Amino acid sequence: MGKISEFTAQDHEVIARDYADLKEAARKRCTDPKELEIIQKAFEFANEAHKGIRRRSGEPYILHPIAVAKIVVSNIGLGYKSIVAALLHDVVEDTEYTVDDLRSLFGDKVATLVEGLTKIKTVLDNEDKAQQKSMQAENFKRILLTLNDDVRVVLIKLADRLHNCRTIEFMPEHKRDKILSETMFVFIPLAHRLGLYSVKSEMEDIWLRFKEPEAYNEISAKINRNISDKDKQINEFIAPIEDSLKKSGFTFEVKKRVKTPYSIWHKMQTKGISFDQIYDLYAVRIIFDPDITNKETERDQCYHIFSIITGIYRYKADRVRDWVNYPKNNGYEALHCTLMSHAGIWIEVQIRSRRMNEIAEKGIAAHWAYKKDGFAEENESEMDKWITKVKEILVNPDVNALDLLDMIHNDLIKTDIMVFTPKGEQKSIEKGATALDFAYSIHTQIGNKAIAAKVNLRLVPLSYVLKTGDQIEIITAENEKPKSEWLNFLKTRKAKSIVVDYLKGERHESIKIGQKMVKEQIEALGYKYGDKTIHMLMDGYEIFENKPDELYFRVGIGVIKLNSLNDVLKKAHEKANRKSSSWSFPWFKSSKEEKKEDYVIDGNDTKHKYVIASCCNPIPGDSVVGFKASDGTVTVHKKSCPTANNLASKFGDKIVMPKWEHADTHNMSFLVRLSLKGFDRIGMINDITRYISFVLSVNIKKFCLGTEDGVFDGYIDLYVHDMGDLEKLTKKLEKIEGIQSVIRTDL
Repeated sequence: MGKISEFTAQDHEVIARDYADLKEAARKRCTDPKELEIIQKAFEFANEAHKGIRRRSGEPYILHPIAVAKIVVSNIGLGYKSIVAALLHDVVEDTEYTVDDLRSLFGDKVATLVEGLTKIKTVLDNEDKAQQKSMQAENFKRILLTLNDDVRVVLIKLADRLHNCRTIEFMPEHKRDKILSETMFVFIPLAHRLGLYSVKSEMEDIWLRFKEPEAYNEISAKINRNISDKDKQINEFIAPIEDSLKKSGFTFEVKKRVKTPYSIWHKMQTKGISFDQIYDLYAVRIIFDPDITNKETERDQCYHIFSIITGIYRYKADRVRDWVNYPKNNGYEALHCTLMSHAGIWIEVQIRSRRMNEIAEKGIAAHWAYKKDGFAEENESEMDKWITKVKEILVNPDVNALDLLDMIHNDLIKTDIMVFTPKGEQKSIEKGATALDFAYSIHTQIGNKAIAAKVNLRLVPLSYVLKTGDQIEIITAENEKPKSEWLNFLKTRKAKSIVVDYLKGERHESIKIGQKMVKEQIEALGYKYGDKTIHMLMDGYEIFENKPDELYFRVGIGVIKLNSLNDVLKKAHEKANRKSSSWSFPWFKSSKEEKKEDYVIDGNDTKHKYVIASCCNPIPGDSVVGFKASDGTVTVHKKSCPTANNLASKFGDKIVMPKWEHADTHNMSFLVRLSLKGFDRIGMINDITRYISFVLSVNIKKFCLGTEDGVFDGYIDLYVHDMGDLEKLTKKLEKIEGIQSVIRTDL
């Protein structure tokens, strides 16, 4: 509930204006005047229920449900019942009205939708710190359970989350970070899987704007400069395409698109390239209305347009993407190609029919709308299959919520490749899957008894990673059974769950074995075996269930290897016993805004110590987030770190917000990786190493550089004091003859 105050004349004016916009959007979607009347009734009811209530931003609360309803109709394309539910979605939670009240006024379906949304809001906001298990993981399980009732609940929730992201600057920082991480880990891939491109893209850009503000601002500025420079060239590129399509009798429209800041940033991070190396910055979208009198099918007309435009411009063969014949798992259909303009710039062209475009922009709602209208094929879509799969997972009462969160997340973001059986039958399987994953995809018993595989007639181990076009034959043995080490290389959710279920059948024995191994190892290293030591290990191995049996079980089945046990215990004892350690940073300040807790960690503070996360290696000057362990230790991650997003989505109650304090950091060094690319020449490597070591006096830990056909690329791992040092180093390296780009990348 927000603040209560009387609304001003200006407030009422803003409410009236925003609702008028919603009404206009709804008018285009509604087929019956009575539907508009019900929307009007819902607005008046919600407006009265939220009368005098303001959000953190100070604006009237009713503007939030109006905005959510606008997203529901404009971005997702849902009908009047969903619009009504969006307007009413906070009424039960924030006022004295009940679901039964809504049922009597607006009918069963609207009441059911609001009830589902209320449950989701309740569980997402519930952070019971007394419970050691992850509430957020349990909450996500409950959210997905709503798929069993009505997928529109999840779609409206996505609209609600998008609007909360739009107004996130008014949230306290630790709350903001929880929401953003939860959004990246759960809601963005969910939007992607449901085909909601516009929702997904906007949430991604908001995430980047707050997590990596400098990168966001820099990329946005470069985009704007490029648009002004290249706009004329893009128009000149489009003109002959339009002329040719008109002459061929097509009814169409052409739209220009620029890659979003997040998609550019993500490509730069994953591929280790600079902004100038993004070749698909611009895209042109051709949306055509299929000619029903034409003998050519909708698919054939796509290829016809492709042949026309590639007759005008040269295309890049390795950049053709055929999602017309092979639609994506989220139902996306289009034909993509990258063409070289006469001005010498690469431009991506996307070819879609009107139906394909609606599905691409509005996802599952549009897909089902066309299905209802008889446009879609009768067989089950990939999306329907995925929802069925999720339901199958959810009905299993034995699935641990944290495991489920990871399983669902991985399933949401996966991409597929095509492989073949020995008889030539085509099979779709997750990219990165192994031969053993394939065995389990055929049949559980084939997987359980697998000992090796033949790929393209060549004998390979079960851990072999499949490639598109591989033909696989599984070799089995009658006495073979699942092994715990299989979990180290299995990729697909189905295969992992089968193996884990098998191993759980022997859980009691595995716990006994694991406990014996842990006890022996602890005592062999000279430590005392007891509750304190075990809890240190549980923190070190990130077991948050607070059940020693879980530690023993994972050790017993081989998921946790004890070769790192000494390091884990050593770090734990250092944290507990040393008054100052190498990771007790006097320039760190940590706070939780809502509790007004604001403190500086110094060498005398033995209660709080900081550990730099090895997964992302933040340095002073990076935007960071911390996760507080039970012993008070705070592990510090970069805000953009995937591991941090994962942890924040599961353990939002453990988030703290550390801040780098200004201090003399020149007695401390931090490891970073710089990726280098450029033109090779004699003495290049010598120049780089001498410059870093002798001119800049920076210690190099690792140097890996390769050359081919006069071009080199590679990376250097070195130590710096802070972000200022790194920026100076980067700028100076860029001045060395032949170096084209120097970019910081993850180790």
